[in-house]
Amino acid sequence: MCPNHTPTSRHWDGSPHTIPPRRSLHVAPHSPSRLLRHGQSGICRRCGHRIDIYPRPDQRPIALHPAELTTQSVLAASRWHLSSGIAHPHDDGSDWCRIPHAALCPARTPHCQASPHLDALRRHLAVRTRRLIDTGHLTPTTLAPDTLPAATDHPTPRPVVNMLLGRYLADGPLQHIRCVAQTRHRQRCPQPVLNPASPAGTWRLLPTGPHRRQLPLTATLMAVYDLGSLPHTEQRRWRTQHCPAHAALTAAADLTVTTWQIFDPLRHTAHIHARLPHPTASRRRQG
Repeated sequence: MCPNHTPTSRHWDGSPHTIPPRRSLHVAPHSPSRLLRHGQSGICRRCGHRIDIYPRPDQRPIALHPAELTTQSVLAASRWHLSSGIAHPHDDGSDWCRIPHAALCPARTPHCQASPHLDALRRHLAVRTRRLIDTGHLTPTTLAPDTLPAATDHPTPRPVVNMLLGRYLADGPLQHIRCVAQTRHRQRCPQPVLNPASPAGTWRLLPTGPHRRQLPLTATLMAVYDLGSLPHTEQRRWRTQHCPAHAALTAAADLTVTTWQIFDPLRHTAHIHARLPHPTASRRRQG
């Protein structure tokens, strides 16, 4: 009978005497994206299928189909590929690519002719959407024109912000825009982007210029929170939606995508205001 001798570096049950320290993941300094992939998947509110959200090179989010498709079955205009967490609108030369969910969503009208393989996949998704609706697991968000909710007397203000040579529509009041970075407790940072200790922008009445590939609009003025006079680093902090503390930490990851929308004067006419906010206007009258 041979005795079973355990190594001196382990306990009698085989567990080690010393536990190595846990290695925490961090964002590489050269990474173009700080967004964590965990939690960036969602469900399309129109068809009920899964979508993966990725940022584009200009930080705009896009919903992609979760599965890869062969390049031969996807038109060149609909091919996307991922590189370092960024979605690029073309293929990378491989045999596989990604496709936007809008091209396959059965609740949307396709804008271009698809291949037979994509048509079959779209029909398969449509059958599953109908099954979800029939079983009560999905209620489409599209409403008829006569059933649209009426506009409230006091809608949530969504100011237009001018930064980095572009105009963006905020998701809510400036003081309510939260930082998207992750804290040490693995929760979203509760600090706002608007910080009293940081340089502030200026409310101005600027012309309503046309968007890309649009006809010139009438010469009207609109209230814009102008950050164009601030340093580039400060404008980029607003664009990436970080508080001053997390803007200085390049290794801090983001828990969610930013809430900025590229301002379109034709689509966002409800958020065009010809008067400056009352606090700024009152201070100017006092001065």
